[in-house]
Amino acid sequence: MERQEIIDGLVDILRTVRTIDQEKLENVTEETDFIADLKTPSTEMINIAAKAEQKFDVEFDDDDIDDLGSTVKDIVDLIISTKEKG
Repeated sequence: MERQEIIDGLVDILRTVRTIDQEKLENVTEETDFIADLKTPSTEMINIAAKAEQKFDVEFDDDDIDDLGSTVKDIVDLIISTKEKG
């Protein structure tokens, strides 16, 4: 799965989060910060991670979620590494 495909999938998830300004989802890149750029409440990050698990058919370790940074790149890397672990 390509990184851009994952980003596009994450944007689809973010479109369902009503606390995020939808206009800010037009230019999401790996450098986009969920909290600083999209003003995502930190409590919403757990829900986004759970939706990403469902969408990309992966299961994150609790430690990975605890250590997850707040950029799109961080979650893209986590999805890819989790898929590689199988």
